[in-house]
Amino acid sequence: MNASGARPYGHRIGAVSHRFDSLRELMAKATPERSGDRLAGVAAASEQERAAAQMALADLPLRTFLSEALVPYEDDEVTRLILDTHDAAAFAPIAHLTVGGWREWLLSDEADTAALTALAPGITPEMAAAVCKLMRHQDLILVSRKCSVVTRFRDTLGLPGRLATRLQPNHPTDDPSGIAASVLDGLMYGSGDAVLGINPATDNVTQVTQLLHLLADVIERFEIPTQSCVLTHVTNTLRCIERGAPVDLVFQSIGGTQATHRAFGIDLRMLAEARDAALSLQRGAVFPDGERGRHVMYFETGQGSALSANAHHGCDQQTLEARAYAVARHFQPLLVNTVVGFIGPEYLYDGKQIIRAGLEDHFCGKLLGLPMGCDICYTNHAAADQNDMDTLLTLLGVAGCNFIMGVPGSDDVMLNYQTTSFHDALYARRVLGLRSAPEFERWLERMRISMPGEPGRLVDAMSPVFSALLPSP
Repeated sequence: MNASGARPYGHRIGAVSHRFDSLRELMAKATPERSGDRLAGVAAASEQERAAAQMALADLPLRTFLSEALVPYEDDEVTRLILDTHDAAAFAPIAHLTVGGWREWLLSDEADTAALTALAPGITPEMAAAVCKLMRHQDLILVSRKCSVVTRFRDTLGLPGRLATRLQPNHPTDDPSGIAASVLDGLMYGSGDAVLGINPATDNVTQVTQLLHLLADVIERFEIPTQSCVLTHVTNTLRCIERGAPVDLVFQSIGGTQATHRAFGIDLRMLAEARDAALSLQRGAVFPDGERGRHVMYFETGQGSALSANAHHGCDQQTLEARAYAVARHFQPLLVNTVVGFIGPEYLYDGKQIIRAGLEDHFCGKLLGLPMGCDICYTNHAAADQNDMDTLLTLLGVAGCNFIMGVPGSDDVMLNYQTTSFHDALYARRVLGLRSAPEFERWLERMRISMPGEPGRLVDAMSPVFSALLPSP
Protein backbone atom coordinates (compact mmCIF):
# COMPACT_ATOMS: atom_id res chain seq x y z
CA MET A 1 0.00 0.00 0.00
CA ASN A 2 1.14 3.57 -0.63
CA ALA A 3 0.67 6.51 1.71
CA SER A 4 -2.94 7.04 0.62
CA GLY A 5 -3.84 3.40 1.22
CA ALA A 6 -4.16 2.55 -2.48
CA ARG A 7 -2.44 -0.53 -3.86
CA PRO A 8 0.50 0.14 -6.21
CA TYR A 9 0.83 -1.64 -9.56
CA GLY A 10 3.87 -2.16 -11.70
CA HIS A 11 5.46 -3.75 -14.74
CA ARG A 12 9.01 -4.16 -15.92
CA ILE A 13 10.10 -3.59 -19.53
CA GLY A 14 13.73 -4.55 -20.07
CA ALA A 15 15.82 -2.89 -17.41
CA VAL A 16 13.17 -0.30 -16.55
CA SER A 17 10.55 -0.87 -13.84
CA HIS A 18 7.35 1.19 -14.05
CA ARG A 19 5.28 1.81 -10.93
CA PHE A 20 1.70 3.08 -10.79
CA ASP A 21 0.59 4.20 -7.35
CA SER A 22 -3.12 3.50 -7.77
CA LEU A 23 -5.64 1.85 -10.05
CA ARG A 24 -6.67 5.34 -11.12
CA GLU A 25 -3.12 6.09 -12.29
CA LEU A 26 -2.77 2.70 -13.96
CA MET A 27 -5.95 3.26 -15.99
CA ALA A 28 -4.91 6.75 -17.02
CA LYS A 29 -1.39 5.75 -18.08
CA ALA A 30 -2.76 2.81 -20.11
CA THR A 31 -5.02 5.07 -22.18
CA PRO A 32 -4.12 5.76 -25.82
CA GLU A 33 -2.80 9.29 -26.37
CA ARG A 34 -5.23 12.21 -26.23
CA SER A 35 -4.89 15.89 -25.54
CA GLY A 36 -7.40 15.98 -22.67
CA ASP A 37 -5.41 13.55 -20.53
CA ARG A 38 -2.25 15.49 -21.33
CA LEU A 39 -4.00 18.71 -20.26
CA ALA A 40 -5.15 17.05 -17.02
CA GLY A 41 -1.61 15.84 -16.25
CA VAL A 42 -2.61 12.18 -16.07
CA ALA A 43 -1.28 10.84 -19.39
CA ALA A 44 1.67 8.47 -19.79
CA ALA A 45 4.97 10.29 -20.11
CA SER A 46 6.16 8.01 -22.92
CA GLU A 47 5.01 5.19 -25.18
CA GLN A 48 7.10 2.83 -23.08
CA GLU A 49 5.26 3.85 -19.91
CA ARG A 50 1.94 3.46 -21.72
CA ALA A 51 2.90 -0.05 -22.86
CA ALA A 52 3.97 -0.97 -19.32
CA ALA A 53 0.65 0.26 -17.95
CA GLN A 54 -1.29 -1.72 -20.55
CA MET A 55 0.67 -4.88 -19.70
CA ALA A 56 0.02 -4.40 -15.98
CA LEU A 57 -3.64 -3.72 -16.70
CA ALA A 58 -3.94 -6.88 -18.79
CA ASP A 59 -2.83 -8.94 -15.75
CA LEU A 60 -5.32 -7.25 -13.40
CA PRO A 61 -8.22 -9.44 -12.13
CA LEU A 62 -11.59 -8.03 -13.14
CA ARG A 63 -12.76 -8.41 -9.53
CA THR A 64 -10.40 -5.58 -8.57
CA PHE A 65 -12.87 -3.04 -9.93
CA LEU A 66 -15.46 -4.20 -7.37
CA SER A 67 -13.16 -3.51 -4.42
CA GLU A 68 -11.14 -0.47 -5.47
CA ALA A 69 -13.17 2.56 -6.54
CA LEU A 70 -11.54 5.13 -8.84
CA VAL A 71 -13.80 7.86 -7.41
CA PRO A 72 -14.47 7.43 -3.66
CA TYR A 73 -17.75 5.68 -2.82
CA GLU A 74 -18.56 8.01 0.07
CA ASP A 75 -18.06 11.14 -2.06
CA ASP A 76 -19.79 10.25 -5.32
CA GLU A 77 -23.33 9.06 -6.06
CA VAL A 78 -22.27 7.75 -9.48
CA THR A 79 -19.80 5.39 -7.80
CA ARG A 80 -22.53 4.32 -5.39
CA LEU A 81 -24.91 3.69 -8.29
CA ILE A 82 -22.30 1.57 -10.08
CA LEU A 83 -21.44 -0.62 -7.10
CA ASP A 84 -24.86 -0.83 -5.46
CA THR A 85 -26.59 -1.96 -8.66
CA HIS A 86 -23.91 -4.38 -9.84
CA ASP A 87 -25.40 -7.73 -10.89
CA ALA A 88 -23.13 -10.38 -9.36
CA ALA A 89 -24.96 -13.25 -11.03
CA ALA A 90 -24.50 -11.75 -14.50
CA PHE A 91 -20.82 -11.13 -13.71
CA ALA A 92 -20.17 -14.68 -12.50
CA PRO A 93 -19.22 -16.22 -15.90
CA ILE A 94 -16.23 -13.85 -16.26
CA ALA A 95 -15.45 -13.27 -12.57
CA HIS A 96 -12.34 -15.46 -12.74
CA LEU A 97 -10.77 -13.58 -15.65
CA THR A 98 -8.14 -10.87 -15.86
CA VAL A 99 -8.69 -7.84 -18.05
CA GLY A 100 -6.48 -9.41 -20.72
CA GLY A 101 -8.24 -12.75 -20.43
CA TRP A 102 -11.59 -11.03 -20.80
CA ARG A 103 -10.36 -9.35 -23.97
CA GLU A 104 -9.55 -12.75 -25.45
CA TRP A 105 -13.00 -14.05 -24.46
CA LEU A 106 -14.77 -11.04 -25.99
CA LEU A 107 -13.02 -11.66 -29.29
CA SER A 108 -13.91 -15.35 -29.28
CA ASP A 109 -16.93 -16.99 -30.90
CA GLU A 110 -18.18 -17.93 -27.42
CA ALA A 111 -18.98 -14.26 -26.82
CA ASP A 112 -21.98 -14.11 -29.14
CA THR A 113 -24.91 -11.71 -28.98
CA ALA A 114 -26.84 -13.75 -26.43
CA ALA A 115 -23.82 -14.10 -24.14
CA LEU A 116 -22.98 -10.40 -24.34
CA THR A 117 -26.59 -9.40 -23.65
CA ALA A 118 -26.70 -11.60 -20.55
CA LEU A 119 -23.33 -10.28 -19.38
CA ALA A 120 -24.11 -6.56 -19.69
CA PRO A 121 -25.66 -6.02 -16.21
CA GLY A 122 -22.58 -7.58 -14.61
CA ILE A 123 -20.10 -5.23 -16.28
CA THR A 124 -19.03 -2.06 -14.51
CA PRO A 125 -18.00 0.91 -16.66
CA GLU A 126 -14.46 0.71 -15.28
CA MET A 127 -14.20 -2.88 -16.54
CA ALA A 128 -15.38 -1.81 -19.97
CA ALA A 129 -12.95 1.12 -20.03
CA ALA A 130 -10.07 -1.12 -18.95
CA VAL A 131 -10.51 -3.76 -21.65
CA CYS A 132 -11.10 -0.99 -24.21
CA LYS A 133 -7.59 0.35 -23.51
CA LEU A 134 -6.11 -2.99 -24.63
CA MET A 135 -7.96 -3.13 -27.94
CA ARG A 136 -7.13 -2.14 -31.49
CA HIS A 137 -9.78 -0.49 -33.66
CA GLN A 138 -10.72 -3.78 -35.30
CA ASP A 139 -11.22 -5.35 -31.86
CA LEU A 140 -13.58 -2.57 -30.82
CA ILE A 141 -15.53 -2.94 -34.06
CA LEU A 142 -15.76 -6.73 -33.87
CA VAL A 143 -17.10 -6.82 -30.33
CA SER A 144 -19.46 -3.86 -30.80
CA ARG A 145 -20.99 -5.50 -33.86
CA LYS A 146 -21.89 -8.55 -31.77
CA CYS A 147 -23.83 -6.39 -29.26
CA SER A 148 -27.50 -5.75 -29.97
CA VAL A 149 -29.48 -3.19 -27.94
CA VAL A 150 -33.06 -2.62 -29.11
CA THR A 151 -35.29 0.19 -27.80
CA ARG A 152 -38.79 1.44 -28.67
CA PHE A 153 -40.96 4.52 -28.35
CA ARG A 154 -42.91 4.99 -31.61
CA ASP A 155 -40.59 2.87 -33.70
CA THR A 156 -38.03 0.14 -33.08
CA LEU A 157 -34.37 1.16 -32.96
CA GLY A 158 -31.19 -0.91 -32.82
CA LEU A 159 -32.24 -3.95 -34.81
CA PRO A 160 -29.43 -5.69 -36.74
CA GLY A 161 -28.90 -4.28 -40.22
CA ARG A 162 -30.49 -0.94 -39.33
CA LEU A 163 -28.99 2.55 -38.99
CA ALA A 164 -31.25 5.32 -37.71
CA THR A 165 -30.70 9.08 -37.80
CA ARG A 166 -31.52 11.99 -35.57
CA LEU A 167 -32.94 14.75 -37.78
CA GLN A 168 -31.34 17.88 -36.26
CA PRO A 169 -33.17 20.94 -37.66
CA ASN A 170 -31.44 23.62 -35.57
CA HIS A 171 -31.91 27.30 -36.38
CA PRO A 172 -29.91 30.27 -34.99
CA THR A 173 -33.09 32.15 -34.01
CA ASP A 174 -35.46 29.18 -33.51
CA ASP A 175 -37.47 30.44 -36.47
CA PRO A 176 -40.39 28.01 -37.00
CA SER A 177 -40.26 28.34 -40.80
CA GLY A 178 -36.53 27.59 -40.88
CA ILE A 179 -36.95 24.61 -38.57
CA ALA A 180 -39.89 23.28 -40.61
CA ALA A 181 -37.88 23.60 -43.82
CA SER A 182 -35.03 21.56 -42.32
CA VAL A 183 -37.48 18.93 -41.07
CA LEU A 184 -39.02 18.65 -44.54
CA ASP A 185 -35.56 18.45 -46.12
CA GLY A 186 -34.48 15.68 -43.78
CA LEU A 187 -37.65 13.63 -44.17
CA MET A 188 -37.29 13.75 -47.96
CA TYR A 189 -33.86 12.14 -47.54
CA GLY A 190 -35.22 9.42 -45.25
CA SER A 191 -33.83 10.96 -42.07
CA GLY A 192 -35.47 11.18 -38.67
CA ASP A 193 -36.32 7.67 -37.49
CA ALA A 194 -34.29 8.01 -34.26
CA VAL A 195 -35.74 11.39 -33.28
CA LEU A 196 -36.60 14.86 -34.52
CA GLY A 197 -34.31 16.69 -32.10
CA ILE A 198 -33.81 20.45 -31.82
CA ASN A 199 -31.08 22.24 -29.87
CA PRO A 200 -32.92 25.45 -28.95
CA ALA A 201 -31.13 28.74 -29.46
CA THR A 202 -33.29 30.35 -26.77
CA ASP A 203 -33.40 28.05 -23.77
CA ASN A 204 -36.53 29.15 -21.93
CA VAL A 205 -39.70 27.27 -21.13
CA THR A 206 -42.02 29.29 -23.37
CA GLN A 207 -39.80 28.87 -26.41
CA VAL A 208 -39.19 25.19 -25.71
CA THR A 209 -42.95 24.61 -25.39
CA GLN A 210 -43.55 26.24 -28.78
CA LEU A 211 -40.91 24.05 -30.40
CA LEU A 212 -42.39 20.92 -28.82
CA HIS A 213 -45.79 21.78 -30.28
CA LEU A 214 -44.23 22.43 -33.69
CA LEU A 215 -42.60 19.01 -33.81
CA ALA A 216 -45.64 17.23 -32.37
CA ASP A 217 -47.86 18.83 -35.02
CA VAL A 218 -45.61 17.56 -37.83
CA ILE A 219 -45.47 14.04 -36.37
CA GLU A 220 -49.22 13.86 -35.78
CA ARG A 221 -50.24 15.48 -39.09
CA PHE A 222 -48.25 13.02 -41.18
CA GLU A 223 -48.49 10.08 -38.76
CA ILE A 224 -44.72 9.69 -38.66
CA PRO A 225 -43.53 6.75 -36.55
CA THR A 226 -40.85 8.71 -34.73
CA GLN A 227 -40.44 10.85 -31.62
CA SER A 228 -39.51 14.44 -30.87
CA CYS A 229 -37.17 16.07 -28.39
CA VAL A 230 -36.09 19.61 -27.59
CA LEU A 231 -32.66 19.38 -26.03
CA THR A 232 -33.19 21.72 -23.11
CA HIS A 233 -32.17 21.31 -19.47
CA VAL A 234 -34.14 18.65 -17.62
CA THR A 235 -35.67 21.23 -15.27
CA ASN A 236 -37.12 23.08 -18.28
CA THR A 237 -38.60 19.85 -19.59
CA LEU A 238 -40.26 19.21 -16.22
CA ARG A 239 -41.85 22.67 -16.39
CA CYS A 240 -43.02 21.97 -19.93
CA ILE A 241 -44.68 18.76 -18.77
CA GLU A 242 -46.39 20.69 -15.98
CA ARG A 243 -47.75 23.08 -18.63
CA GLY A 244 -49.16 20.18 -20.67
CA ALA A 245 -46.59 20.31 -23.48
CA PRO A 246 -46.31 17.24 -25.75
CA VAL A 247 -43.02 15.85 -24.40
CA ASP A 248 -41.93 12.57 -25.96
CA LEU A 249 -38.32 12.29 -24.74
CA VAL A 250 -36.53 13.92 -21.83
CA PHE A 251 -33.05 15.13 -22.73
CA GLN A 252 -30.05 15.72 -20.49
CA SER A 253 -26.27 15.86 -20.80
CA ILE A 254 -24.68 13.55 -18.24
CA GLY A 255 -21.17 12.84 -16.97
CA GLY A 256 -19.19 10.28 -15.05
CA THR A 257 -18.98 11.94 -11.62
CA GLN A 258 -21.32 13.60 -9.17
CA ALA A 259 -19.23 16.77 -9.40
CA THR A 260 -19.77 16.87 -13.17
CA HIS A 261 -23.50 16.58 -12.61
CA ARG A 262 -23.33 19.36 -10.06
CA ALA A 263 -21.78 21.57 -12.75
CA PHE A 264 -24.65 20.56 -15.07
CA GLY A 265 -27.19 21.43 -12.37
CA ILE A 266 -28.54 17.90 -12.03
CA ASP A 267 -28.45 14.82 -9.82
CA LEU A 268 -29.78 11.28 -10.06
CA ARG A 269 -32.95 12.12 -8.14
CA MET A 270 -33.81 14.81 -10.69
CA LEU A 271 -33.33 12.42 -13.60
CA ALA A 272 -35.59 9.86 -11.90
CA GLU A 273 -38.28 12.51 -11.39
CA ALA A 274 -38.13 13.53 -15.05
CA ARG A 275 -38.33 9.93 -16.28
CA ASP A 276 -41.37 9.26 -14.11
CA ALA A 277 -43.04 12.44 -15.39
CA ALA A 278 -42.45 11.50 -19.04
CA LEU A 279 -43.72 7.96 -18.48
CA SER A 280 -46.89 9.31 -16.94
CA LEU A 281 -47.77 10.97 -20.28
CA GLN A 282 -47.93 7.56 -22.03
CA ARG A 283 -47.09 9.06 -25.43
CA GLY A 284 -45.27 5.99 -26.73
CA ALA A 285 -46.92 3.80 -29.35
CA VAL A 286 -48.62 0.52 -28.48
CA PHE A 287 -46.77 -2.15 -30.45
CA PRO A 288 -48.27 -5.36 -31.91
CA ASP A 289 -47.12 -7.34 -28.86
CA GLY A 290 -49.30 -5.10 -26.69
CA GLU A 291 -46.41 -3.27 -25.02
CA ARG A 292 -46.26 0.53 -25.01
CA GLY A 293 -42.96 2.21 -25.90
CA ARG A 294 -41.46 3.09 -22.53
CA HIS A 295 -37.95 4.30 -23.35
CA VAL A 296 -38.36 8.03 -22.70
CA MET A 297 -34.84 9.34 -22.01
CA TYR A 298 -32.28 10.80 -24.41
CA PHE A 299 -28.78 11.32 -22.99
CA GLU A 300 -25.74 12.97 -24.52
CA THR A 301 -22.17 12.56 -23.36
CA GLY A 302 -18.64 13.37 -24.50
CA GLN A 303 -15.08 12.66 -23.45
CA GLY A 304 -13.68 15.66 -21.59
CA SER A 305 -16.84 16.94 -19.89
CA ALA A 306 -15.57 16.07 -16.40
CA LEU A 307 -12.21 17.73 -17.06
CA SER A 308 -13.86 20.88 -18.41
CA ALA A 309 -15.95 21.01 -15.21
CA ASN A 310 -12.84 20.43 -13.03
CA ALA A 311 -14.57 17.30 -11.77
CA HIS A 312 -12.35 14.46 -12.99
CA HIS A 313 -10.77 13.31 -9.67
CA GLY A 314 -7.48 12.60 -11.46
CA CYS A 315 -9.08 10.03 -13.77
CA ASP A 316 -8.61 9.79 -17.52
CA GLN A 317 -11.42 11.08 -19.71
CA GLN A 318 -12.24 7.79 -21.43
CA THR A 319 -12.86 6.03 -18.11
CA LEU A 320 -15.09 8.85 -16.90
CA GLU A 321 -17.00 8.75 -20.18
CA ALA A 322 -17.69 5.06 -19.56
CA ARG A 323 -18.91 5.90 -16.04
CA ALA A 324 -21.49 8.23 -17.57
CA TYR A 325 -22.92 5.18 -19.33
CA ALA A 326 -23.74 3.61 -15.97
CA VAL A 327 -25.94 6.62 -15.28
CA ALA A 328 -27.61 6.27 -18.66
CA ARG A 329 -28.13 2.52 -18.24
CA HIS A 330 -29.95 3.04 -14.95
CA PHE A 331 -32.68 5.10 -16.65
CA GLN A 332 -33.31 2.79 -19.66
CA PRO A 333 -32.97 5.41 -22.41
CA LEU A 334 -34.23 5.27 -25.98
CA LEU A 335 -31.03 6.94 -27.20
CA VAL A 336 -27.52 7.65 -25.93
CA ASN A 337 -25.38 9.92 -28.08
CA THR A 338 -21.66 10.49 -27.66
CA VAL A 339 -21.01 13.92 -29.18
CA VAL A 340 -17.49 12.81 -29.81
CA GLY A 341 -15.59 15.84 -31.14
CA PHE A 342 -17.82 18.66 -29.96
CA ILE A 343 -15.90 19.86 -26.89
CA GLY A 344 -12.82 20.69 -28.96
CA PRO A 345 -9.15 19.93 -29.58
CA GLU A 346 -8.24 20.58 -25.96
CA TYR A 347 -9.72 17.14 -25.29
CA LEU A 348 -9.49 15.32 -28.64
CA TYR A 349 -6.82 17.06 -30.67
CA ASP A 350 -7.17 15.71 -34.19
CA GLY A 351 -8.98 13.32 -36.47
CA LYS A 352 -7.00 10.34 -35.22
CA GLN A 353 -7.99 10.96 -31.60
CA ILE A 354 -11.62 11.65 -32.54
CA ILE A 355 -11.87 8.41 -34.52
CA ARG A 356 -10.40 6.41 -31.65
CA ALA A 357 -12.70 8.05 -29.10
CA GLY A 358 -15.79 7.42 -31.21
CA LEU A 359 -15.01 3.72 -31.46
CA GLU A 360 -14.19 3.54 -27.73
CA ASP A 361 -17.42 5.22 -26.69
CA HIS A 362 -19.56 3.05 -28.94
CA PHE A 363 -17.82 -0.11 -27.72
CA CYS A 364 -18.13 0.70 -24.01
CA GLY A 365 -21.75 1.80 -24.31
CA LYS A 366 -22.83 -1.27 -26.26
CA LEU A 367 -20.95 -3.58 -23.89
CA LEU A 368 -22.84 -2.03 -20.97
CA GLY A 369 -26.16 -2.58 -22.74
CA LEU A 370 -26.85 0.89 -24.12
CA PRO A 371 -28.49 2.01 -27.40
CA MET A 372 -25.42 3.93 -28.58
CA GLY A 373 -25.35 6.53 -31.29
CA CYS A 374 -22.62 8.96 -32.24
CA ASP A 375 -22.53 12.57 -33.32
CA ILE A 376 -19.58 12.16 -35.67
CA CYS A 377 -18.30 15.69 -35.42
CA TYR A 378 -15.49 18.20 -34.93
CA THR A 379 -15.11 21.89 -34.19
CA ASN A 380 -13.58 24.22 -36.74
CA HIS A 381 -10.38 24.72 -34.72
CA ALA A 382 -9.62 20.99 -34.45
CA ALA A 383 -7.00 19.31 -36.66
CA ALA A 384 -9.68 17.29 -38.43
CA ASP A 385 -11.77 17.46 -41.58
CA GLN A 386 -14.74 15.79 -43.23
CA ASN A 387 -12.57 12.97 -44.55
CA ASP A 388 -11.85 11.96 -40.94
CA MET A 389 -15.59 11.98 -40.29
CA ASP A 390 -16.20 9.80 -43.36
CA THR A 391 -13.76 7.29 -41.90
CA LEU A 392 -15.42 7.24 -38.47
CA LEU A 393 -18.89 7.08 -40.03
CA THR A 394 -17.92 4.03 -42.07
CA LEU A 395 -16.25 2.30 -39.13
CA LEU A 396 -19.24 2.91 -36.85
CA GLY A 397 -21.61 1.68 -39.54
CA VAL A 398 -19.65 -1.57 -39.68
CA ALA A 399 -19.61 -1.71 -35.87
CA GLY A 400 -23.41 -1.61 -35.63
CA CYS A 401 -23.96 1.94 -34.35
CA ASN A 402 -27.64 2.53 -33.56
CA PHE A 403 -27.91 6.06 -34.97
CA ILE A 404 -26.05 9.10 -36.26
CA MET A 405 -26.90 12.77 -36.84
CA GLY A 406 -28.57 14.20 -39.92
CA VAL A 407 -27.95 17.94 -40.42
CA PRO A 408 -28.51 19.98 -43.60
CA GLY A 409 -25.17 20.13 -45.42
CA SER A 410 -23.37 18.69 -42.32
CA ASP A 411 -22.84 22.26 -41.00
CA ASP A 412 -24.92 23.10 -37.93
CA VAL A 413 -25.73 26.79 -38.37
CA MET A 414 -26.75 27.24 -34.73
CA LEU A 415 -24.09 25.27 -32.84
CA ASN A 416 -21.33 26.12 -35.36
CA TYR A 417 -19.70 22.71 -35.68
CA GLN A 418 -19.32 20.10 -38.40
CA THR A 419 -21.22 16.82 -38.25
CA THR A 420 -22.90 14.36 -40.62
CA SER A 421 -25.48 15.27 -43.24
CA PHE A 422 -28.59 13.61 -44.63
CA HIS A 423 -26.45 12.57 -47.61
CA ASP A 424 -23.85 10.99 -45.32
CA ALA A 425 -26.51 8.76 -43.80
CA LEU A 426 -27.64 7.70 -47.28
CA TYR A 427 -24.04 6.86 -48.15
CA ALA A 428 -23.64 4.66 -45.08
CA ARG A 429 -26.92 2.87 -45.69
CA ARG A 430 -26.20 2.21 -49.35
CA VAL A 431 -22.57 1.13 -48.99
CA LEU A 432 -23.15 -1.06 -45.94
CA GLY A 433 -26.61 -2.34 -46.85
CA LEU A 434 -28.26 -0.76 -43.82
CA ARG A 435 -31.91 0.26 -43.51
CA SER A 436 -34.13 2.61 -41.52
CA ALA A 437 -36.16 1.50 -38.51
CA PRO A 438 -38.84 -0.90 -39.86
CA GLU A 439 -41.87 1.23 -38.97
CA PHE A 440 -40.21 4.34 -40.42
CA GLU A 441 -39.17 2.42 -43.55
CA ARG A 442 -42.79 1.43 -44.19
CA TRP A 443 -43.85 5.05 -43.68
CA LEU A 444 -41.27 6.27 -46.23
CA GLU A 445 -42.72 3.86 -48.78
CA ARG A 446 -46.30 4.82 -47.98
CA MET A 447 -45.45 8.52 -48.38
CA ARG A 448 -43.70 7.77 -51.72
CA ILE A 449 -40.36 9.04 -50.41
CA SER A 450 -38.56 5.73 -50.93
CA MET A 451 -39.14 3.04 -53.54
CA PRO A 452 -41.39 0.17 -52.41
CA GLY A 453 -39.37 -3.01 -52.02
CA GLU A 454 -36.08 -1.15 -52.51
CA PRO A 455 -35.01 0.11 -49.08
CA GLY A 456 -32.75 3.14 -49.21
CA ARG A 457 -33.60 4.12 -52.79
CA LEU A 458 -35.37 7.47 -52.85
CA VAL A 459 -38.06 8.49 -55.31
CA ASP A 460 -36.67 11.08 -57.74
CA ALA A 461 -39.41 13.59 -56.95
CA MET A 462 -40.90 15.29 -53.93
CA SER A 463 -43.65 13.38 -52.18
CA PRO A 464 -46.97 14.84 -53.36
CA VAL A 465 -48.10 15.10 -49.74
CA PHE A 466 -45.13 17.26 -48.77
CA SER A 467 -45.23 19.33 -51.95
CA ALA A 468 -48.61 20.63 -50.83
CA LEU A 469 -46.79 22.35 -47.93
CA LEU A 470 -44.73 24.55 -50.24
CA PRO A 471 -46.01 28.04 -51.13
CA SER A 472 -47.28 28.58 -54.64
CA PRO A 473 -44.79 30.29 -57.01
